[in-house]
Order: sequence, then C-alpha cells, then structure tokens
Amino acid sequence: MPLWQIYHPPGTFTTSTEKEAFSKAITENYTSVGLPAFYVIVQFHELDPKNVFVGGEQRSKTAKPFVRIVIAHIAIRLPDADESYARVTANIDRVLKPHVLDKGYDVEYHVDETERRMWKINGMIPPPWKSEAEQLWVRENRPVVYKGAFPEGGRTAL
Repeated sequence: MPLWQIYHPPGTFTTSTEKEAFSKAITENYTSVGLPAFYVIVQFHELDPKNVFVGGEQRSKTAKPFVRIVIAHIAIRLPDADESYARVTANIDRVLKPHVLDKGYDVEYHVDETERRMWKINGMIPPPWKSEAEQLWVRENRPVVYKGAFPEGGRTAL
C-alpha cells in the first residue's frame, strides 16, 4: 500500500482534474511494477500558510508554494542497496515533475517503509507480492478472499 499524503497551500492542486491527473501518475508508478491499483491511496491536505513554518519562519502567502509529501510504502520493501533507493526516488521525481517541479513549487518528500506484517485490508493479510493471489487482486482491482488471508483461523471482516 503506497499512501501519499500531499500537504499544500491554497491555490495549488485546486481542481479535481489536476488532482486526478497527479493521482493517476502516482498510481501508474506502482501498477507498473505489478501492484493492484486499489493499493494506491492519495490524500490532498490544503494547509493555511499561517499554519506552515519552515526553518522556524511562517511560510508567507507570497512565497513560492511549499508542498510537503509524506509517502508510506508497505506492499514492497526495498533491498538495502543505494541503487534501489536511487531508482525509487528517481521514479518519484519523474511523477512529481509535471505536477510540482515544473510549476516551480518548493517540494520536500520522504518515504517511510512500514513493516508489511502490520498491514491488513478488510481484515485480510494481503497476499505476497507477485503471488497468484495478488495477481487476482490486480485483475479484480479489489481484495478477494484467498487461502491464507485469515491465518488466525477465521474471518475478521467481510
């Protein structure tokens, strides 16, 4: 599950069309490596500039828009290798380019990798990456009960 929390001032990402285009680019970044589209969640949070401080200074309404993005990755954990991290951040930069960077906004992001064993969808443990069960989730674009989804011995939801 990639979760993108996009914090931005008023006047940025103002239309549904631009939010949808940005969200689709983010989603494509993950579906291109085989993840189900429904894993990708994007939330836009408009912040009043009076509530944003950078370096201890209030971010002025007249300053370039400052966009802060917090990304959580759970579905896939990266190998502990510089080239893996460089590839992922390059892909994120590619996604940001037309929606943030080309608009001249100031932007900062970070990615947290959450322990996959602490993740459930509808009470189910998501299937292993690229497994037959996950491929079914990709085709259906929704969680589907599979053998091993409820290892505690029974359903907890659905």
